Amino acid sequence: MERLYRNRGGYRGETVDPAALLAACESAGRREGWRIEHLSVAGRDHPLVVLRREARRQPTAGPSRRIYLSAGIHGDEPAGPLAVQTLLESGTLPDTHAFWVVPCLNPAGLAANRRENPDGIDLNRDYRHLRSPEVRAHVAWLLQQPSFDLCFCLHEDWEASGFYLYELNPDDRPSLAPAMLQAVREVCPLDLSPVIEGRPAHGGLIRPDIRPETRPEWPEAFWLLQQGHTRWSYTLEAPSDYALPVRVQALTRAVQAALHVLGNTG
Repeated sequence: MERLYRNRGGYRGETVDPAALLAACESAGRREGWRIEHLSVAGRDHPLVVLRREARRQPTAGPSRRIYLSAGIHGDEPAGPLAVQTLLESGTLPDTHAFWVVPCLNPAGLAANRRENPDGIDLNRDYRHLRSPEVRAHVAWLLQQPSFDLCFCLHEDWEASGFYLYELNPDDRPSLAPAMLQAVREVCPLDLSPVIEGRPAHGGLIRPDIRPETRPEWPEAFWLLQQGHTRWSYTLEAPSDYALPVRVQALTRAVQAALHVLGNTG
């Protein structure tokens, strides 16, 4: 695969119809017996769609886990929602774990191919101050859910030269990052820069500072950690300057690889 070099000053790639994507996710969910919820968002025409499925059998190794998966918080990052659609339609999410899935947290932004919501708010910087109706609706829903054992937040980076990820793992569990990066390497280059987004990186892996005072604006993954909703999460960043199918496959493979390791090791 080759880098396209078409992003100049922002994302200039393919777009996605959020209504069609969410309809496809709901259809796949119904076929597989998922429970579907619609979260009303003040001032928006379309609700947030949430899919949930309980574990159906015990894993062969370790306990059943509660796993959260979200995408589409930035409207100019279509690969994440498409990866969620692919995972739902493929039926490859293991039934040994319970899942909570939010395919698109910013449908209006996705429709406009715009990072922010219609009010110009970057939703992934709003989980401390809750200024946006999307994040308020999302947080209100999250507060009604149990804590999650593992979380995935799917993203893209239009400036990146390759795939990379963030790991929040304060309890120092055996990292799932090596398996994810190895799986991605087969379909998409990794960003091997020593510094990514101003943070030290090692082979495509960033372990950011988790002290609240270092983050005046909280992203989704940081809120989940600080509020005690998880102690283990990965934010996956596909490089937007590659073809959309490559980015979707990279995100999909990363999630599948992590779940495979989790299922085999407990």
